[in-house]
Amino acid sequence: MDNSAFFKIGYGLYVLTAAENGKDNGCIVNTVIQATNTPNRLALAVNKQNYTCEMISHTKQFNISVLCEGTDFNMFKRFGFQSGKDTNKFEGFNDVKRSENGVYYVTKTTNAYFSGNVTNEIDMGTHLLFTADVLEAEVLSERETVTYTYYQDHIKPKPEEKKAAKGWRCKICGYVYEGEELPEDFVCPICKHPASDFERI
Repeated sequence: MDNSAFFKIGYGLYVLTAAENGKDNGCIVNTVIQATNTPNRLALAVNKQNYTCEMISHTKQFNISVLCEGTDFNMFKRFGFQSGKDTNKFEGFNDVKRSENGVYYVTKTTNAYFSGNVTNEIDMGTHLLFTADVLEAEVLSERETVTYTYYQDHIKPKPEEKKAAKGWRCKICGYVYEGEELPEDFVCPICKHPASDFERI
């Protein structure tokens, strides 16, 4: 199977936020779709290793902030390259508001947000698939939504080539695994993608 074919599917990029027991958290996701419009319902897939996933599974509430093309790499580093289990991702970050469900949404370089109430949860192995009723939705700007392709081409820094580097590089975030053989069950410690998303260097 050619796993690179999956990169041809169009994706947006979003900050998924949740709150539980006075703790706020968020992560970057790329799998959000409008499932129905009568009623308005979203479906989203979230990696089980993300603390945000655990929080949503408990509280059944979340917000989605739709990132737009003006987003810089620091947003992805803040919400995508560290764990909320041991980091306060909102520390020093003031570009947020709380919606009626009490969860933050991001106001900087976003063009819309949605508040969701989970109606169903499906175990997909590495991910949980949530379906949710939309309780709130608001347009924040008219800027274009950042796509995964735009992120790869214009936002994500290009990895520096090391002389005589040997190992495997994550095609998603650039993390380098040093070693001749990459374990089949290896998961990137940065972006949580599997071994199939690594290339030999």
